Amino acid sequence: MRSEIIFAGNGLWELRVVFDKIAGVLETQVGYICGQRKKKRKSPIIPDSADRMEVVYIVYDSQKITLQELLKLFFMFHDPTAPNRQGFDKEAQYQSTIYYLKQADKKIISDFIKKIKPFYDKKIIMHVKKAGMFQPVKDYKKHYHRQSHLDKQIEQNKEQFLRHVLSPEQYRVMRKKGTEAPFSGKYIYTDEKGVYRCAACGQKLFKSDSKFQSSCGWPSFDEAYPDSTLIRKDFSHFMIRDEVLCRRCGSHLGHLFNDGTTETAIRYCINSLALKFTKK
Repeated sequence: MRSEIIFAGNGLWELRVVFDKIAGVLETQVGYICGQRKKKRKSPIIPDSADRMEVVYIVYDSQKITLQELLKLFFMFHDPTAPNRQGFDKEAQYQSTIYYLKQADKKIISDFIKKIKPFYDKKIIMHVKKAGMFQPVKDYKKHYHRQSHLDKQIEQNKEQFLRHVLSPEQYRVMRKKGTEAPFSGKYIYTDEKGVYRCAACGQKLFKSDSKFQSSCGWPSFDEAYPDSTLIRKDFSHFMIRDEVLCRRCGSHLGHLFNDGTTETAIRYCINSLALKFTKK
């Protein structure tokens, strides 16, 4: 189902870079949410700073990614405690704001903010408003995109967010590439119907139908959702292995082996701490 949401936080380009890569996002546009004008704009393209909020307009498939998941990513990739500031940019148009287009989304957003507040040491400064007129802009500024600066800023915000929402053990496994003790995980013997998601960002990773019992000491799966994981070579501990990462947030999940006992002949060996199970 086609749905829409508008985020203001990191300026025009930073958030677009993030959400363009997210599975389930159909389209993004950068632009401005414009308020009341007290004087004529000097430029037909860029409104006066007092008359604009820099935003990214997102169209997404709500059957592939939920509004709650998008909200979690929005909080993950910017600092919602900074007043009128993101990184080196400090002006009113950088204030964290969520613009909703459907009235039903307002409650979802408010409930999410209430739930996430206890994880922050500072006060969350976040506005929630009904979307006004959206004014798209062309990519005329794209060559000014400071990618190295943005990557560093986004990564810092992401780590700060995940330190808050993950337990110390989850953070050690998912962000420091640790491993839980064998036969200690909560999902080793789970056989209920449902979906296993990334514990950090909520992305769907494995169906319960793909889970099978093995003697390795960790939950095993013979298939992942398409485009949900990344496989990279891991040379740690004097071994060569295939590391499994969440494609959306880059968190470490476990390793992939070619010794599966099902038709696919592969085994995703995944830490329970990296998973969140939701019943069907």
